[in-house]
Formats: sequence, structure tokens, C-alpha cells
Amino acid sequence: MKNIFLVMACLLSMPFSLLAQYNVEKHLTYLASDELTGRETGSEGINLAANYIENFFHKHNIQPYYETYRDSFQVKNKAAYNVIGLVEGTDPKLKNEFIIIGAHYDHIGKGKEINGDKIANGANDNASGTVTVMEIAKHFAENPSKRSLIFALFSAEEMGLLGSYHLAGRMKKEKLNLYTVFNIEMVGVPMQNKPYLAYFTGFGASNFAEKFNVYAEAEVLGFLPQAKDYQLFERSDNYPFFSEFNIPAQTACTFDFTNYDYYHHVDDEVSEIDTNHMQNVIQAFIPGISGMANSTEKEIKLN
Repeated sequence: MKNIFLVMACLLSMPFSLLAQYNVEKHLTYLASDELTGRETGSEGINLAANYIENFFHKHNIQPYYETYRDSFQVKNKAAYNVIGLVEGTDPKLKNEFIIIGAHYDHIGKGKEINGDKIANGANDNASGTVTVMEIAKHFAENPSKRSLIFALFSAEEMGLLGSYHLAGRMKKEKLNLYTVFNIEMVGVPMQNKPYLAYFTGFGASNFAEKFNVYAEAEVLGFLPQAKDYQLFERSDNYPFFSEFNIPAQTACTFDFTNYDYYHHVDDEVSEIDTNHMQNVIQAFIPGISGMANSTEKEIKLN
């Protein structure tokens, strides 16, 4: 018991920035641990990840969007589920407009064996995005915006965006008044020699990045030619919402094909992740999200 109190005292005495980074590393370490066996959709490992996210949401007063946090569907006769939380808006009118902040929390499970290791832990892909969404959700639970925010952690992304297609279709049938989707993918390592923090897929499809940077008062989101070359706009969980709702729905990422060697690799481990950079990303994203969640008009539009 004495040791527990000592640990708590040390945490409480930490500067805020160090405590925030500690929390990022703690969540990342669990979600990318061998215990979760690579978080393959339908596995016990991804069920443990879902439990962890649900407990985090509950602890920080992020409400279930549906009756429970789980939005369930079937993949190859296996149970799968997105984990969906809600922070209701404070404005009587604008709270009926919704923004989705999302990331996929699944990964591929096993990879090519190297030195006896078969577990593709998925620290960058996409435990980093998952933790970023969790920490952003915590912030807005403590500082709610005028519009309502949905925090969506998608399953079965690695199987063809199946979780986000399921949820986008369901929400379309439910006639959700959806304003934008801000998806987060692989933000565990910084880019080099770029004037912005993260690139934004589908950059020219809307004024999203431009307005986001104005809200954030910084060059947070920018254009990466490779994102267009590799058609990344269509390859992440933003795309089903764009397809269903025809709204600005795009993905922020800092993996630029030159700064990380372990995509879908067993060495995609926490030890390779820059948690200080991740905390910078979280802190940079919050004012941009706050700006679009509190603006009196829908200023973000498709081009």
C-alpha cells in the first residue's frame, strides 16, 4: 500500500506535460503489448483492447453513443465491434450537429516471424491513433464544445475498412446530422523537414486543412504528394463516411513512407514510437477540433 501511495505522489507532482506523456505511453504500452496478440479482428486480443477503451471512456465520463459502447457486426462468422463514445454538445441547437473523431484500433495479428517474434503489435498502426483519440476524448469530456463529438474506434480496418463501412451505413440510415470526420492514422513518429505537423489525405477535396490551421493558429495539417499517389484518401476509415454522407471526411497521419520501417511488421513496437511527438500531435489537434466544434457556422466545406 505504501508503494501505491508513493507512485501516486510521484504522478501528482509531475509537470502536466510529463504526466500527459506518461499517460500516452501507458495506454500505448498496453494496446501494443504481446498480451493483445496483434489485435486481429475477432480475436481475444482485440476484445481486451475494446475492454480497455471502454473502461477509459467510462472513467472519464465519455458516454456510450449507443446503448453500450459497442457497435457490433459480423466478419467471417466472427463477432466484431467498433467502440463508440459521445461527448454531448453544450449549445441547444448546435449539439444536434455531430463531428466524428476516429481511428482504427485493430491490427493484423501475426506477421512474418523475425527472431522468434510473430506478433505484429501495431504500435504505430494504429495504437498511436487510438491513444490520440482517447486523449482527445478525455480533453473534451472535461471541456465540452458546442457541437456534439463522437469518438469512434473502428475494428476490421485491416480487412477492408469493414468497421467504418458498417458504422457509416448505420448512421446514414439513422439520419445523423454529421458535419465532419477527422480520422487519425499512424501518428507515432514525426516527419522530417516538413513545414507542418501532419499531412491530410484528400487535401484538395475540401477547405478542411485550411480552416483547421486557422482554428489552431499553426501549420498543423499539410499536403503530402505521396498521399495522393497512393490514394490514401480512399484507404482509411474516413472514406466510408465521405461515400455515405458526401461531407468533409479526411485522415491526418505522420507516417510518410520514409520515417518508419515497420509497417505491418513484427517490430512495430512501442520502443520505436516517439511519445513526446505523440503528445505534441494531441496538443496541436485539440484547438483545431475545438475551432470547428465551436464555430457558429459550418465553415468546413467540400470544394
